[in-house]
Amino acid sequence: MTALAQPTVHDTFAALMLCFTADLAAIVGEEPPVGITETDFIDLVERAMHVFGVANRDHLQRASEELDYAVGHLTDALTYTGCERRDRLARARTHLRYAIETTR
Repeated sequence: MTALAQPTVHDTFAALMLCFTADLAAIVGEEPPVGITETDFIDLVERAMHVFGVANRDHLQRASEELDYAVGHLTDALTYTGCERRDRLARARTHLRYAIETTR
């Protein structure tokens, strides 16, 4: 059995996209996109945020807020490098995970 390779610092954003793209696409009612860029992923998160933002339920509005936080961290990660980039991506991952779990 072959072990999965752990993401490196250089592809941490890619690993994050791989982990959450299918769930976010399902939220917006789309097929998971293939070959998306980092900015395409942020756009997908924003579309999912909009879906939750128009909902009238507290837990969905909370999910929208979590996605909003994630967008901020992902956008910051586009311009940061090294530990600052990893930190922003880790924070974004936490908010993405929480938003998706809140909707289940």
